[in-house]
Amino acid sequence: MTNLFKKAAVLTDIHFGLKSNSVTHNEDCLAFVQWFTAKAKAEGCETCIMMGDWHNNRAAINILTLNYSLRALEHLSENFDIVYFIPGNHDLYYRDKRDIQSAAWAKHIPNVQIVNDWFESGDVVICPWLVGDDHKKLLKKKGKYCFGHFELPGYYMNAMIAMPDTGEARREDFVGFEHVFSGHFHKRQTANNITYIGNAFPHNYADNGDEERGMMILEWGAEPEFHAWPDQPTYRVLGLSQIVTNPESIFKPKMHSRINIDIDLSYEEANFIKETFMQTYSLRELSLIPNKKVDVNQEVSGEIKFESIDTIVQNQINAIESEHFDRNLLLDIYRNV
Repeated sequence: MTNLFKKAAVLTDIHFGLKSNSVTHNEDCLAFVQWFTAKAKAEGCETCIMMGDWHNNRAAINILTLNYSLRALEHLSENFDIVYFIPGNHDLYYRDKRDIQSAAWAKHIPNVQIVNDWFESGDVVICPWLVGDDHKKLLKKKGKYCFGHFELPGYYMNAMIAMPDTGEARREDFVGFEHVFSGHFHKRQTANNITYIGNAFPHNYADNGDEERGMMILEWGAEPEFHAWPDQPTYRVLGLSQIVTNPESIFKPKMHSRINIDIDLSYEEANFIKETFMQTYSLRELSLIPNKKVDVNQEVSGEIKFESIDTIVQNQINAIESEHFDRNLLLDIYRNV
């Protein structure tokens, strides 16, 4: 059987347009893609696999973001023999169906193959975002490798929270594959034969201290290799006592940092530290967080009621009183997010 690739460079979850179409984030995305292609060429990769969530906003693409997105996809096209592009849930207009997706225009770019339906070739299965009863097909599939954008229970959505079982696709459905690689969850992790490779680079404070992101290089029949982008932005939550004595060992360019003030400090000293560290270490953010003392013995009277995020959001929408907004439409949009 003919192998689908000799050596593949794999990326996922870059999210062009994140942070309200931030120019800084889009510049980071483009710079990552340029590093990714250079690293792939140096390693002899002829194939690229993009495993989903190229864009961040499913409902609309900002013109500035679209320009960055086009430049990056053209760059991939110019540097690989073939680019397999899986639209992720953020690339789809509807989360529960695949008929409209935000990168449909990429089919006109040479060497780019949009995989918005099941693709099987050379002992490899590339899966689309699973909708409806798609997950029932998995047990019938087999091969050496499987690539997709899967939402599987038991794997961590971030450093703290694991995906609950929704009764749909499960890790046991992939027993027919030697190794499964997925996008969607941004934290790199492996359990059984399934690996979430980690997203392109840290995006927010949910990625605090976790810099195992970047790209995967997979030579056919060999163990996967992971490489982090050396210039990636990073996020750290620290105590001021950790950094005052040896900041050069902690700070680096493009870092976003939240510093808990855990030592006595005057307002003037705090401002001096912030201005000095921001300039000296080329930080993107340094927020000083005052240490709040909480009285753990304080009594709370009355019944404490806990609500889910869904309940809170829907209650807020139902409370809107405006002739300009249709509450039912807003609820439908939220439920489809």
